[in-house]
Amino acid sequence: MSVTLHTDAGDLKLEIFCDEVPTASENFLALCASDYYNNTYVTRNIRGFIVQMGDPTSSGKGGTSIWGRAFKDEIRTTLKHDRRGIVSMANSGPDTNGSQFFITYDRQPSLDSKYTIFGRVI
Repeated sequence: MSVTLHTDAGDLKLEIFCDEVPTASENFLALCASDYYNNTYVTRNIRGFIVQMGDPTSSGKGGTSIWGRAFKDEIRTTLKHDRRGIVSMANSGPDTNGSQFFITYDRQPSLDSKYTIFGRVI
């Protein structure tokens, strides 16, 4: 499945890995459908590393899932941060996923097994 994020810098079309990571995919797609991400800002932008967004408070510490609480990681060894454009849930530790997510600028193997990958830019 795909979804398009409309940003001030242009549109980003994402392929969402619904079969591989159903919980993270359901959360992200439902937040998109409810306009949760409208008028939110990039809260972290590190050149060559990641761009992070999805926090309606713009503090980098806010946001919640569609269930109103954090949800468990869905780490899959078949999904890697092996290229530019990988989309993952941001978290503050194991099983703390909410609404924030990031997109890689380049391959980032140090992020593997720590963040739930749920899509890629297409």
